[in-house]
Amino acid sequence: MPTRADALALLFEHTQTESLRRHGLAVEGVLRLAATRQGADVELWGMTGLLHDFDYEAHPAEHPFWGRPILEAAGYPPEMIQAIQGHAVFTGVVRDTDLARWLFGCDELTGLVTAVALVHPTRSLAELEPRSVRRKLRDRGFARSVSRSEIEAGMADLAIEPDALIQFVIDGLATVAPVIGLGPTRTAGQGDGEGRQLRTA
Repeated sequence: MPTRADALALLFEHTQTESLRRHGLAVEGVLRLAATRQGADVELWGMTGLLHDFDYEAHPAEHPFWGRPILEAAGYPPEMIQAIQGHAVFTGVVRDTDLARWLFGCDELTGLVTAVALVHPTRSLAELEPRSVRRKLRDRGFARSVSRSEIEAGMADLAIEPDALIQFVIDGLATVAPVIGLGPTRTAGQGDGEGRQLRTA
């Protein structure tokens, strides 16, 4: 299987926009924490998050179909490719693995949490709470590109109580905070979310 360095190079080759590069890195951080929670392959899950939108900037109308043969030719595993295809609801690809469900469940939510953190006075995750994210989730005028319906569907797929999942995403982002422009690194578990059990909805 290709390495994380290979995956990062692929992302940077096809994505020039800093915000989209940071989104890939952000979802990678969240999925690495999720893999640890699930006892799954951390490298596989991390690279799935890193590359889930790698073809979006250059080929938005064909995403994620355009990137599939590139991933297959490079030797990425079928589970990863299926999850990436399934994170776009219009593909009709089923999300029948933990990896696919977590990618879909965290993708749009990661974007929303990042956007909320960026308008916070500290521009960091240090004092960000789930209730602040929930308020912005209800505000359809905020971060208009973030799909509220997909966030709700992702929460349903994972069957995790909304505040607990939001906190989990905050904790995952905190592990890569400096890389994505959101303050100092925080060890997973330092915040409230990872220190407690995720409650099912």
